[in-house]
Amino acid sequence: MSDKSDRAKSMLLDLQSEIRAKLEFADKDVLLQEDEWDRSEGGGGGGRTWAFTAGKYLEKGGINFSDVWGTSLPKTATQDRPELAGAPFRAMGVSVVFHPFNPHIPTSHANVRFFQVNPEGEDTCWWFGGGFDLTPYYPILDDVIEWHEAARLTCDAYDKTLYPKFKKWCDEYFFLPHRNETRGVGGIFFDDYVGEDFDDSLAFAEKVGRTFADSYFAIFNRRKETQFSKEQKEFQKYRRGRYVEFNLVHDRGTHFGLQSGGRTESILMSLPPEVSWNYNWSPPKGSPEMDLYNNFLRPRNWLEMKSQ
Repeated sequence: MSDKSDRAKSMLLDLQSEIRAKLEFADKDVLLQEDEWDRSEGGGGGGRTWAFTAGKYLEKGGINFSDVWGTSLPKTATQDRPELAGAPFRAMGVSVVFHPFNPHIPTSHANVRFFQVNPEGEDTCWWFGGGFDLTPYYPILDDVIEWHEAARLTCDAYDKTLYPKFKKWCDEYFFLPHRNETRGVGGIFFDDYVGEDFDDSLAFAEKVGRTFADSYFAIFNRRKETQFSKEQKEFQKYRRGRYVEFNLVHDRGTHFGLQSGGRTESILMSLPPEVSWNYNWSPPKGSPEMDLYNNFLRPRNWLEMKSQ
């Protein structure tokens, strides 16, 4: 293992543990199922899955680490580097998804990943990717602004051009074209990131993961005791259907995991526990649900709304 992958792996395992600690502090009733696994097909490697269920506030979630390698990089990992398709690779990362019980707490997803590719006869190339996004059901504008402000501050500490670029990338990536709506209110998303040097890049990727944890659990803890109705819970299940549609149809991470021979149980653990699809449903006029559709499920400059 190279020094770069050694250091990236150490950072990612620490990040996995830090996010778990924040979850267990926020929801002391949550149950953990831990699973160490080995990848026996398509190369080598393995991972550590932490699956969470039956909390007081968290209905289902996961904080997964994987470190896999193979002889042929899947095409889903080479969208912007087609010349690397089929090259030997190593890919590692932490992937997080939280599906809360309370519909006033948003669902959220994050990942931080590191790739090394060794095309025959060429120098090793590497990059980081990742990001985080927020999927509210009953959105509160102040929470959304706070989420994006944390993302901006993290990016600005490294390069003030990053936040607008990565926010736009997130808006465009987490979009369901067949529904003509965003999955949620976005955040940041990036791939093929190489900063000034490896140290700078590693520090940025680590900061992204920590920003996600701090920002999400600030919202989680603020909203977890909010009362909700049976109807609001049903709407949460309906909107979770969009999450499933995106992950199975469009998500490159899901496709990469399946194409690279990853562990299916861990890859699909991101799916919510209970979902409903209602034919041709539309939100009632003037309802909070209509507010979500009209004002939150489209790209917006949330930080401009801070002073309004």
